[in-house]
Amino acid sequence: MGSQGGGDGEEVNMAAWLVSINTLKIQPFKLPSLGPHDVRVKMKAVGICGSDVHYLKTMRCAHFVVREPMVIGHECAGIIEEVGIEVKSLAPGDRVALEPGISCWRCDYCKEGQYNLCPEMKFFATPPVHGSLANQVVHPEDLCFKLPDNVSLEEGAMCEPLSVGVHACRRANIGPETNVLVMGAGPIGLVTMLAARAFGAPRIVIVDVDGYRLSVAKELGADDIVKVSTNMQDVSEEVEQIQKTMGDGVDVTFDCAGFSKTMSTALSATRAGGKVCLVGMGHNEMTVPLTPAAAREVDVVGVFRYKNTWPLCIEFLRSGKIDVKPLITHRFGFSQKEVEEAFETSAHGGSAIKVMFNL
Repeated sequence: MGSQGGGDGEEVNMAAWLVSINTLKIQPFKLPSLGPHDVRVKMKAVGICGSDVHYLKTMRCAHFVVREPMVIGHECAGIIEEVGIEVKSLAPGDRVALEPGISCWRCDYCKEGQYNLCPEMKFFATPPVHGSLANQVVHPEDLCFKLPDNVSLEEGAMCEPLSVGVHACRRANIGPETNVLVMGAGPIGLVTMLAARAFGAPRIVIVDVDGYRLSVAKELGADDIVKVSTNMQDVSEEVEQIQKTMGDGVDVTFDCAGFSKTMSTALSATRAGGKVCLVGMGHNEMTVPLTPAAAREVDVVGVFRYKNTWPLCIEFLRSGKIDVKPLITHRFGFSQKEVEEAFETSAHGGSAIKVMFNL
């Protein structure tokens, strides 16, 4: 089977390659041959994530280092072009959202259902694995999820960031009795807020340093907002303000920024016996008042990516319980110039929330 296959066999598959710091180039990307359980997907919508921007700026993200040119991108959806001989559930023409991580299915983590912790995970655009900002990719059938007619391909691509919020809500046991505080109103803070609402959280307060982001959060349904400073000295009075704004105890706080200040605020603002869930990975190390929080039996819960979230995300979108469309603020085509502009727009922040490629 040819790697390009189909009627457009002569077309070269092009992708956005990260070649060095601040340098992306659209170059040919040879696809692997189609395995029996694989599908070939024509990419239609690819979102830019903070980690993509981080790789572009520094060629690394946490302990993952880009050592050779790598195709970028991992939030994606597209249309099936070709299926492997054992594929039963998908056919050419199907619109699908792709879960970007391929786990080994053999290790203890995978067998126990914690496949997001698989040490052998092959994840789009996490070196040395290539990503999905390309005309086409090859991916396992079981990680491609069919989209209902009323869910667009862009919304399909948004299942990836939304999955982070859904997994965080599961980890923190969000329900109709949990009042939620969200630290950080960036893309992950906003999807965590939307997920918490869909899980039934009755009251959600969101905190940020940026007034514009807070206004977006309010439009998306936050019950209240608190604007804070970047100054560590202000934590205690901000905690007081947050608790007053919540009115009731803060049952769960999601730190979607991951800085010493946001985590210190989270630990202090959460009620005794509550939970703090660390979603954002801002700083590798932080200095936080852990002892007083431990003395109040505040649980600290970590979150790494997600597992088994796509069906629920798609159902939330289908039913209208979550609307991610307002998060998509900028759209670009797939040309050298537009790829560069799109990443600049995303890195710049400002009014950009989610920057999306339409291929």
